[in-house]
Amino acid sequence: MTSQTATRRRLIRRLVVDGRVESQQQLVELLSADGHQVTQATVSRDLAALGAVKTRDETGTCYVIDDQERFASGDATERLAAGFTQFVEGIAHSANIVVIHTTPGAAHLVASGIDGAAVDGVLGTVAGDDTIFVVATTADGGADLQRTFELIGAG
Repeated sequence: MTSQTATRRRLIRRLVVDGRVESQQQLVELLSADGHQVTQATVSRDLAALGAVKTRDETGTCYVIDDQERFASGDATERLAAGFTQFVEGIAHSANIVVIHTTPGAAHLVASGIDGAAVDGVLGTVAGDDTIFVVATTADGGADLQRTFELIGAG
């Protein structure tokens, strides 16, 4: 899985959670407007990987992603993946540090998940309210850790 896939899936998650996505074609169009040229088949695979389901409400049908159950159960790696898909908004690196931006108040949950999953290459984490600093075990390990976290967040 590429970092482009991870980035696209984070965007899909945000679009589904923050808006109302009623069809895969609508999602293809929203992604296209953001510079992601994908087919309906790709969107279908991405929605499945994110655990999105179509549900009916008072105004019709739409996709939803409910990471709460996934986040609360499973092994440490599954919980970490759920935490990334639910809370992480961006990931960047510099040398041996990875900076992870989360929704407000969620940084400690994701940092705890990283610590609990014992991700290879992580020396330690420091969490604030919406930002996590992850220190890599090697002087130039930030780029590799960023790729690892993007893959985890891709579902």
